Order: sequence, then C-alpha cells, then structure tokens
Amino acid sequence: MTGVGTVQTERRKSRGRGVRHAATAILLAFACLFGLDSLLFRTSLYPSILQPDSSTGEFEMTLRREKQAQAKNGDNLIVTLGDSRFAYSPKLANAVTAETGLVFGHAGVAGTDARSWYYMLRDLDPKASRYRAVVLGVPDYDDEDEPFNPWDDIRALHYTIVRLRWTDIIPFALSFQDPHLKWEALRGSTLKGIIFQRDIQEFLANPKKRLTYVELCRLHWADWTYDYQETTRSLAGLEIDWKTRTAKFPPGVDQDQRDTVNYIMREPWPQTGRLAAFRRLWFGKILRHYRGSRTKVIFVRLPSGALPRPAWLDHKISSSIREFAKIPNVMLADEHAFESLERPELFKDGIHLNRSGIAVFSPMLAREISRMLAKPLTGHSDSASSGSPAAVAQAARDPRKISPAGPGSR
Repeated sequence: MTGVGTVQTERRKSRGRGVRHAATAILLAFACLFGLDSLLFRTSLYPSILQPDSSTGEFEMTLRREKQAQAKNGDNLIVTLGDSRFAYSPKLANAVTAETGLVFGHAGVAGTDARSWYYMLRDLDPKASRYRAVVLGVPDYDDEDEPFNPWDDIRALHYTIVRLRWTDIIPFALSFQDPHLKWEALRGSTLKGIIFQRDIQEFLANPKKRLTYVELCRLHWADWTYDYQETTRSLAGLEIDWKTRTAKFPPGVDQDQRDTVNYIMREPWPQTGRLAAFRRLWFGKILRHYRGSRTKVIFVRLPSGALPRPAWLDHKISSSIREFAKIPNVMLADEHAFESLERPELFKDGIHLNRSGIAVFSPMLAREISRMLAKPLTGHSDSASSGSPAAVAQAARDPRKISPAGPGSR
C-alpha cells in the first residue's frame, strides 16, 4: 500500500508540475505576443509603412502633413476638422491670407467624427498651444438623432488605432454601446496587430511596391491634397416636393446622387438623445484639452445640403453645441452664414459641395473666421446661446454632465 501511495503522490506532483509548466509557457507566449505587438505597432516601425490609401494610413498622413505645416507657418495658424461634408480648400482659403491674416490647414478625414478628432488633436497639438483656432465643422448646432448610432461607428477604431495608448484601451472600448463592438475595440486596441492584419498581408504580397508608394506619398501627398480640385458635376435642376418627399432629378444622375438626396428627404427619426450625449462626451474632451489655452475652439455650421430641409421635418430636442457657447475659448459662427450655398448647382450630390461650391465656400469661411477672431471675446457666441447659467457653468467643469444622458443612454 505504501508503494501505491508513493506512486499516486508522485503522479500528483508530476501533474502539478505539468500544469505549472503549461501555465508558465502560456504566460511567456502572451508576454512574447504583447512584446512583439508593442514593438511593431506601438512604435513608428510598422505605422511608417502603412498603406497611405487605407483609413489608418490616411489619418496618419493627415496628421503628419499638419505637423509639418506647423513648422512652416506662424502663430496665426488655423486647423479645421470635420468629415467629408466639411468640403473646403485650404489653398483657396489661404488665397485671401493677405486680407484675413490667417493660414488654414485641414486635419479632417472623410468618415471621422468627434471621437477621432479628439485623438487627432491630442497628438497634433499636445500642448494645446500651436493654433490660433481649432474649427470644428458640423451639419447642425441642434442635436437630431439619425438611424445610425454614432457611438457604434467602429470605423473610429481603424482611424485612430496608431494614436491609441495603453491608457486609452478601457475608455475607448467602453465608448461603444454594442457589446460585440466593445469587445472588438478592446481586443483591437490591446493587440493592434489584429487591426493591421489586412494591411500586413498586402504589404507581404509586394513589399517593394508598398515601400515605393509610401515614399512617393511622403514626398508629394501634401501637395496633392493641397492642390486637389473636387468634381464639377452638380445637381443643377434638382427639385424636391417636401410635402410628398419626392424628388425630380436632373438627367444623368447616378445612384450615389439619388441616395444622398433621399437621405436629405428622410423621415424624422425617433429622438433618444444619443447624438447629444456623444457630442457632450467627445467635444467635451476637445474643449477640456484647450481649456485655459490661447486657442479658440470655433464651431461652424456647414452648408447642409443641395436643398435645405424644411423646419417642420426636423425633430430637434436639444443643442449640445449651443450649451458650450459661453465656455471660455468657445465660439459659434453664425449658423446662417453659409445658407446661401444650399443650392443644387453648388453640390455634387445631396450633401457634398462640388468644385464651384468649394470655390465660394472657402474664402467665405476664411473671412468668417477672421471676423470672429478680430472681435473681442466677451463670452458670447455669434449665434444665440441656449442653456441656463447653471448648465453653462457645469459645461465648463465637465461638458459630459450637462444632461443626465450619458454614453450608455439610448
């Protein structure tokens, strides 16, 4: 019996050693994985050879271009951020620099939103001191929820992945509402190689071609984008019967033009407050970044579309942006300043300006920003501000707490 007991004891010890060895091997494997991931993707090693035409690559090329612009321009530098609807030409805005005294650069990327703009600005201007003003382009100062939930736009993970730090992982992942997207953001921001999988595969398929193209873009991308001219196509002749929400299209329109016009004719969507909560969080982060700095944060209401929606079709229950209006350093451009551009002949589709529209809008924007910055800052915006004094005071402390609606509200 003693011999049997000894054998069983040895077997238990052996199994214990096996478990410990397996656990150690797993821990070492994870450590190596995290180490390799950090070496490749949390340094400039792999990001320096990203595909420039990818969402991540374009975001990084934009940041690099605007960093270089900082070194070339003086203290009257203006940076603008927005999505594809903020269609203007810095080159045309700078054509009136002799009049405005301002130099414009655009750090906006198509498809991005305030969440991505925050990470762009945090690394573009870490000391919150480089710009005379940061101009944020939005389609409306009022909050109106649409079918798409801004909290769950997973594209933000791909735009900002290079910019995400270890300390960003948890708050970034929690900023999504869908549990599956929370996990995707958590996993991707922890092991960045997951997000770069497709890019790595394309690189390995033809490394020489990638490296040549990256070098070409590094040399010329700033000039290409600065000199870019939008298409001349337009919606001239478009008519909309708002009562029946039907459109009479001009000849030759394509599906994209039809879809974007149908978008501006959409029915009002049920209002939950989620857009307002999203804006309060992410614009609030931007405002806190610039709190106490010389930089003004200016909101601009962009031309809304080829034909403006009638007010009776909108259900607007709040205006988070107006709530920011009396915070020090925050200004709102006249929300009617660019309504004269809302004409079919100035739009390439339902919501994007064409070349003619950009040619008119760009100097108008430059002059409007110059006019605003020339005025003494009295704590009031150029447009009517809503919100009680208590709400404004609360916004200055923490813009997220203006409303009980938070990141998890639906």
